[in-house]
Order: sequence, then C-alpha cells, then structure tokens
Amino acid sequence: MSNPGQISPLRPLTRHITTHNAEGKAVLHSSTAGQWKSFEESHMAFDVIYTTSQFPADLNEDADLTAHEKVVQSGQLGLVNPRGTVCRVVDFAPNNPCVVHRTQSLDYGIVLEGQIEMVLDEGEPTLMQRGDIAVQRATMHGWRNPSDTEWARMAFVLQDCKPLTVDGAALKEDLGIATGVLEPSRNDQ
Repeated sequence: MSNPGQISPLRPLTRHITTHNAEGKAVLHSSTAGQWKSFEESHMAFDVIYTTSQFPADLNEDADLTAHEKVVQSGQLGLVNPRGTVCRVVDFAPNNPCVVHRTQSLDYGIVLEGQIEMVLDEGEPTLMQRGDIAVQRATMHGWRNPSDTEWARMAFVLQDCKPLTVDGAALKEDLGIATGVLEPSRNDQ
C-alpha cells in the first residue's frame, strides 16, 4: 500500500494543508500521504491528520503548523491534546475488538466507510451508517465494526473539555484495555 503503516484495504488518505502567500492569497502549504499507526494486533489503525494546542487556534505566521509538528514529534500525543483539538481517522477491521474507553473530551465521530456500532455503558449498541455522526460527550464508549468481511473508517475531531463531574464524582480518562498501549492524554489531572 502506498501509505506507510496502513493495514486496511480502504483507499489511502492524503492530507492537504492550506496557508497564505505574502500577498494574503490562499495557497497549498503541503499534501502528504497518511501516516498510520496500527493497534490491537492490526484490528485498527490511526492516522493523526492534525492537532491544535490552544483554543482558539493561532494561525499567524503558521504558529499552528509549528505546534502540530512539535506535538506529533513528541511521541506523547494521547487521544486528546490538552487545551487543543485532534483530527484523527481510524480504520476498523471486520469484527474488531471493541475497546471501551472514556476521553475527557467532546468528540465528533463521522462514519466515512462501512458501518460502526457505538457501544455505551447502558442499552443496545447503536448502528451507525456511512455519513452518520456521533457527538460523544466524555462518556464510556467503544466502536465496533459488525461486518464479517468489510473494513470501516471513521473520522474523529476531539476537543479538550473542562473536567466532568456527575453527582460529585470526577469522571476522568479511562483507556480500559488500551491502558499501556495508548498514550494517556494528561488532560484530566
């Protein structure tokens, strides 16, 4: 496959970043192939498309581009980037193991290819079709591809959020069985 680390047969991704020239005209900054990282014995793979490290983002003199490269090169990016955002694409193998977890974040999850079951603490899984969007609000959740043969792909935008408490109890990040596999986000301390 043309994208490093990509394990799924889905179409490779290319990230296109824009910027401005000296006259303030929109120009293409860069186009790069996806950079995939495989997890769960190749049952899923992540491609971090972009991060910001503050809100609102500072685009002046390409400060956001510099901050993104610093975050990625640090090797310490968790699911959430403290005080910022993360845009990530995730490919799920057929019948992938469902990793139930909680992030201290407000997430938008968009099904791009296939079908995904959203699994929560209570109730039956919710089947999401291509084009469906989940607004995930710091809940325990997991994603499962119910297909026996087809891969699925989702795009996620995760935004750091204020600490969440329910009935006086702080609900912190919980990576479940991915603890020690995924970097902690360090945004709930």
